[in-house]
Amino acid sequence: MNRIETDYLVIGAGAMSLAFVDSLLDASDAHITIVDRHGKPGGHWNDAYGFVSLHQPSAFYGVNSTPLGTGRIDDFGINKGLHELASGPEVSGYFDRVMRQRLLGSGRVSYFPMSDYRGDRRFVSLLSGEETEVQVARKIVDATYLSPSVPSTHTPRFAVAEGVRMVPPNDLPLLWRTPDARPEAFVVLGAGKTAMDTLIWLITSGAAPERIYWVAPRDSWLLNRLRVQPGPDFFHESIGGQVAQFKALAECATLPDVFLQLERDGVMLRIDPDVTPTMFHYATMSTGEIEILGKVRNVIRLGRALAINPDGVALEHGRAPMPEGALYIDCTASALTARPPVPIFEPGRITLQMVRMPQPAFSAAVIGHIEGTYADDDRKNQLCIPSPLADTPDLFARCTLANMMNQMSWSREPALNAWIRGCRLDGFGKVAGSVGPDDTDKLAVLQQLRTYAPAAFANIPNLLIEA
Repeated sequence: MNRIETDYLVIGAGAMSLAFVDSLLDASDAHITIVDRHGKPGGHWNDAYGFVSLHQPSAFYGVNSTPLGTGRIDDFGINKGLHELASGPEVSGYFDRVMRQRLLGSGRVSYFPMSDYRGDRRFVSLLSGEETEVQVARKIVDATYLSPSVPSTHTPRFAVAEGVRMVPPNDLPLLWRTPDARPEAFVVLGAGKTAMDTLIWLITSGAAPERIYWVAPRDSWLLNRLRVQPGPDFFHESIGGQVAQFKALAECATLPDVFLQLERDGVMLRIDPDVTPTMFHYATMSTGEIEILGKVRNVIRLGRALAINPDGVALEHGRAPMPEGALYIDCTASALTARPPVPIFEPGRITLQMVRMPQPAFSAAVIGHIEGTYADDDRKNQLCIPSPLADTPDLFARCTLANMMNQMSWSREPALNAWIRGCRLDGFGKVAGSVGPDDTDKLAVLQQLRTYAPAAFANIPNLLIEA
């Protein structure tokens, strides 16, 4: 058995892991060891479908020290006029570069890919079977607590009869290999962002909308991407969107009213104006994408799939017949599985979680910085309240409340507040901080933000009680 020593043992090499390690390197002199099952850094990005991309701007993702993308504004396509969205291959290449150049290049990081952590400070190489024991001087960091489930690796919760042709979205770009087996129809299973990405890819790649069936257990409220843009050129869209959120949370009597008001303000979107969504995951889309999704008319809203048979789908609330020879596309994996919040900082242990929804990279970067600059775990936990994961509209209010509580705590710590303002991943802080003393129009918007934020904070408990 091998034996090594380190200050921090980090389990997982996904986005949150790398953002945490990147910040901890700057905030301490620690040596850090990363163990991960994949052959390359990036976590679930190694298993994602080829046409996946970020759904929020690249500027909000990655690690603090290393920009992702070029800051380009897209000048064509469904994201036209908005900040670039890194594709899956771009994100994978970025994380590989961060690992090689930034982390390993520091001389204070050791990385063990293709290794399975077995607990008790031991991991095993998946290639050689060799076991390594790690002597950890400070803490073990669990970067897998919020690991997402992706279509290519998850197990469906429904039965699939023999003879049914079902694939994950990863296989769709490979259909050219079997041109004689062109599907008579496409059945997309699932209601989340993966299903929406798949539908958009099918239509923009040439599939006829009338040949597409969407089995959607729930409809979703979606954030308008225009309202989450970095940079001073989007001040009124982004900061104005924050004002609209706080104003709705401050003035509305019910959470349904909040979402309807945010829809009128152009902050929230929905695909079918005649259906009230019951899901909210912070999925972010452009109005161009909504327009494409609106072309799918064969939407089946009969609950979750129970079984797939050659002649159709058995669902919770009925049965949906499907054309013979249909290709079923499994998009039912949960991007984030809700797990109960636990203390982030414990003796000898850190559990990475969201401290600002919906920004995993920023959250992990903040946790890494706080770990390296504060000594007391109780104080660290006061500064890092875990946010619940959004699933339903009422959790939007809970997530906003957690975000505001953390933001208030950070603002009372001058050094920490200054670090956050300088953090590459905190786009809105820079936008607000860029306003000059003579820019009366923008100053008025910031004053609205200061007015409505405490009013929203006071009214959110009333909204949750009503819900």
